[in-house]
Amino acid sequence: MYEIPEDRLPPGFVDTVLDPPARPAIPRPAATLVLLRNAGPGPEVLLMRRHRASGFVPGAWVFPGGRVDSADSGPALHERVHGLDSDPRPRSEYWVAALRELFEETGVLLARRDDGGWVGEAGDERRLEALRRSLMEDRAAIGDVLDELDAVLDVSGVVHIAHWVTPVVERRRYDTHFFAAGLPDRGVVRTDPREMVESCWLTPVEALARFERRELPMVFPTVKTLESLREYQSVEHVLDALRGEPVPRVLPRLVRTAGGVAIVVDDEQAGAGGEARRPAG
Repeated sequence: MYEIPEDRLPPGFVDTVLDPPARPAIPRPAATLVLLRNAGPGPEVLLMRRHRASGFVPGAWVFPGGRVDSADSGPALHERVHGLDSDPRPRSEYWVAALRELFEETGVLLARRDDGGWVGEAGDERRLEALRRSLMEDRAAIGDVLDELDAVLDVSGVVHIAHWVTPVVERRRYDTHFFAAGLPDRGVVRTDPREMVESCWLTPVEALARFERRELPMVFPTVKTLESLREYQSVEHVLDALRGEPVPRVLPRLVRTAGGVAIVVDDEQAGAGGEARRPAG
């Protein structure tokens, strides 16, 4: 059991525990991408603060991510993803959604041109921003963006690191696969204010310290993901160590306590996505 005091949680989060729905909502497929960069003492992660009007955990600091869309799947789009296994786990639409959401929320597109260079290296920020806007306004799908850029999504440097399902007491539930990737060279994060009001780069240790000081409200999967990353020395160390590791499905239970909310992970799920994996070597 892991308890988070009420004042470290996003506003209104405790209400979901006190007033659960009569029938649990069906979890919607979703994907999250932990974006990392090398800096000084170790890798930093990108955290973004949700708008207080957001429908899910408003005001929380999270990793970029969101729901899987119908346009994220299909054989034709699968062929436009470089580095994906023929029978990927999880399914290809989760990988596509993770990269699409990253592009929508940060402006960073993990895609390569025919010459092998990263999209955006040529300084075509205006074109990318226009495509990002059309994607967010539902005037285009990720396949249209790739067609316009004559590019392919590149997941060769992306690692599947966790699988969380929202507890049954919450009205909005998601079946979320977590991925990790490094920020490309010369990559620049540009937060879109429609969903995220601010962003920051922090080492996992710094982020957890600010969480403990009640400066960064976060929910359980975010906290546990940060804990699992805090002992690595570089982005490359993170990705090399976690690539190919088993990723169990974790469905926590929420319990109201006198001081906040306790998150309970049953024995068969213990350690999945929670306890820090010890760095190799």
